[in-house]
Amino acid sequence: MHTKGNCCCSFEDYKLTTEWLMNQTSHRPKVAVICGSGLGLLADGASNKQTFRYQDIPNFPISTVPGHEGCLVFGTIEERSCVFMKGHFHLYEGYTLCQVTFPVRIFKLMGVELVLVTNASGGICPDFKVGDIMIIKDHINLPGFAGQHPLCGPNDERFGIRFPCMSDAYSKDMRSVVVDIGTELGCSHFIREGVYCMVSGPNFETIAEARMLWILGCDSVGMSMVPEVTVAKHCGLQVVALSLITNKVSVDYSREEKVNHEEVLEICKMRAELLQKLVTSLISRFNQQQIINTN
Repeated sequence: MHTKGNCCCSFEDYKLTTEWLMNQTSHRPKVAVICGSGLGLLADGASNKQTFRYQDIPNFPISTVPGHEGCLVFGTIEERSCVFMKGHFHLYEGYTLCQVTFPVRIFKLMGVELVLVTNASGGICPDFKVGDIMIIKDHINLPGFAGQHPLCGPNDERFGIRFPCMSDAYSKDMRSVVVDIGTELGCSHFIREGVYCMVSGPNFETIAEARMLWILGCDSVGMSMVPEVTVAKHCGLQVVALSLITNKVSVDYSREEKVNHEEVLEICKMRAELLQKLVTSLISRFNQQQIINTN
């Protein structure tokens, strides 16, 4: 396993990994899809696939979580070259945030323009139901408030500026496209929009913590994704994020239900086909948008 303890990765590390991958594949992806727990099936719709295990890629961390397959898949969707991360990395696995976000900077150096992030989260908003898909319009980075932030340390201007703006981290245009696609697919009744909160995990939230998050304005909560989004925005990439609501977060001491990871994966399987259609259509629309913008 390639790790560097608490040290930040150097630009040479990113460059080495990027060059290795680009020498191994003829794909030149413009879209990167980061697949969360149980959502690796999103890559199945791609053609001309080429797969690399994380452990075979120089400097890459290795995913240790059930439901994360741990491989990078290059392929084509709607004539658009894409790269899929089947499994991503988390603070609770013991990785530094430099390692958690390592692939995003590789995507930047490869020429990726759009990062599409998916994950599983618990619904806090009482209107949300299990199986809903939430378009993330904003986030709260609780680990970041406590100093666990992926942009801490020396800033490399080759990736982005020292103090990036995060008020527009999630592309408004692409969020609107997702809403349109949901309407066309006849599933607008369970397409939501809301604020996602990241906690470090690995335990699910206490009732008191869930109540606090609701007061703060959070609609759902999970243990991933915000570091990657932050680094993607720092790198000047467009971001769209979809969170599958796999459980209702308990805010009531009288409730007997207890969430577990196996149930989370089951809900992911239930919505896998629809999410795949959403992602495929979104990539197609991005492709069309790029053509329009260049004419």
